[in-house]
Amino acid sequence: MLAERFGDEAAYRDVPGLCKSATLDEIEDQGWSLNPGRYVGVAEREAEDVDFKARLRDLHDELERLNREGWELEERIAENAALLMAPE
Repeated sequence: MLAERFGDEAAYRDVPGLCKSATLDEIEDQGWSLNPGRYVGVAEREAEDVDFKARLRDLHDELERLNREGWELEERIAENAALLMAPE
């Protein structure tokens, strides 16, 4: 990852979203806060060519399937626990 972000060179450079060498003036302007988010910013991302509604629909369908599976497992666990706790 370091080689990808910084290249093969050994010299430091600021990388948006990862690291930044802030000056004392910049830190003072931020009220002496050393919270990295105030300085590093956000890394640029390539625009995604995604149909948001279709993706949301797919995720919703998957969530419904996982919820059904979870309910079935919950019922099976309850049945097994009842069998184990039943008097002999």
